Amino acid sequence: MFSGKCTSSARLDGKIAIVTGANTGIGKVTAKQFYALGAKVILACRDVGKAEKAVSEILAEVKSDGLGQLIVEELDLASFASVKRCAKNILQKEKQIHLLVNNAGVMACPKGKTQDGFETQFGVNHLGHFLFTSLLLPRIRNSAPARIVNVSSRAHTRGLINFEDINFDRNYSAMAAYSQSKLANVLFSRELARRLVGTGVHVYSLHPGIVSTELGRTVDEVYFPGLWLLGRVILFPWVKTPEQGAQTTLHCSIDEKAGEETGLYYSDCMAKEPSALAKDPELAKKLWEKSVEMVSLKDYDMFDCDGDTLPKPLEDA
Repeated sequence: MFSGKCTSSARLDGKIAIVTGANTGIGKVTAKQFYALGAKVILACRDVGKAEKAVSEILAEVKSDGLGQLIVEELDLASFASVKRCAKNILQKEKQIHLLVNNAGVMACPKGKTQDGFETQFGVNHLGHFLFTSLLLPRIRNSAPARIVNVSSRAHTRGLINFEDINFDRNYSAMAAYSQSKLANVLFSRELARRLVGTGVHVYSLHPGIVSTELGRTVDEVYFPGLWLLGRVILFPWVKTPEQGAQTTLHCSIDEKAGEETGLYYSDCMAKEPSALAKDPELAKKLWEKSVEMVSLKDYDMFDCDGDTLPKPLEDA
């Protein structure tokens, strides 16, 4: 009763789709459905072994005509070097990219840093996907009509972008850092959509719901043992299965009406109002400029780049 459902009957035959974090949870369900709809699906995952296991399970579960393909690529969003290698591998193999679902993420982690020195949640949930999307964007633009879907969270409504201490070096709070990263997802989506107006590439952000996945596996480490299980018991009536949690991602990815929209925020397969900060165009622009600086793309114009060749930042990747 608390879950929307993607009702589109659209097919993805001949389309190339990338899903980050597709080895488990809603990412795996998303990849499975794209495969069933005829797409060539690239599962971009940190743990290649788990991704290959997910592929085997999907192949065993889905038996029908008109199936696509399943490909595994290694992607560790906590490492810019890994992000660049993955993007380079994909661009060397695929001449088109029609659908990018930035699904992978971490939540409520103990205080830590990515390989490049950024707070883990901001680094993985936002910066890693910002860099990955930026490097693939010229190819995505050349493949229009295309879509970019960023999985955020309602937690963005509690988020602030603290430019003075964006890495939480002072007064670290696991949930505040998570909320900041999820607000960044929505702001990134809105600014990217604005910059892509008229290109045929549409951008979406969404709240999947409270989903029974592995996302909160570190909560007990941050707070106290058993908290994650306790929370799931208390919230049981509202907790979705991964299949239910993937519905809004699927809606944004394939629905015909959604295909006419861009820059919006969705929940339960409907456009919803995000927080006031998430709609602030100046904040979105400032975050974009800060992100470009943090991922070292200052000399790279992703909007004026030949989509048929490798972007300059990948020449030595």
